[in-house]
Amino acid sequence: MSFSNFASSLCLITFSLLLHTVFGAGPNFHFCSSPENFTAKGPYESNLNKLTNYLYYKAPPTDCKTCVVEASSEIRKRCPYNKAAIIWYDNCLLKYSNNGFFGQIDTGNKFYMWNVHVVSEPAPFNKKTKELLSQLANTAQATPKLFATGERELGKSTKLYGLVQCTGDLSSAVCKKCLDGIIGELPS
Repeated sequence: MSFSNFASSLCLITFSLLLHTVFGAGPNFHFCSSPENFTAKGPYESNLNKLTNYLYYKAPPTDCKTCVVEASSEIRKRCPYNKAAIIWYDNCLLKYSNNGFFGQIDTGNKFYMWNVHVVSEPAPFNKKTKELLSQLANTAQATPKLFATGERELGKSTKLYGLVQCTGDLSSAVCKKCLDGIIGELPS
């Protein structure tokens, strides 16, 4: 990967930097994250089916419920019999594993989405991006939903939009550590 591509990239793990909103039916990304498989019609599959059904009934009757249904079905198609998998959509993230992960930073499952627009001045863009995301990380860790959005002027008619978010199982301190870590991976 060339530096110029990376310099104008948008990093997405527990946060999204949005230059424009993208809508689509398919997932943003998925990982089949375990080399271990489970047996068809065995206890693991039975428990996984119960869990995904439970999520459906507990999800709010909004885009979230629809997303959970789609994610549950799609991840099983993409990672059949895999004991650990994760799938990202715009409206939800679904993860299951045979290892505990609640309250922990997941550095193994991350992906990058590249900015398809040319950035004429990468250095100032990168600096403003990091400043905006750092400001949003401070805001997010202080809110119950661990979520923040904001914008920064890039020029007379151009704005940079940012969004950071942690999963609800993380503490405020762990959320901040996670966001700071991923922001630190962005180019300077």
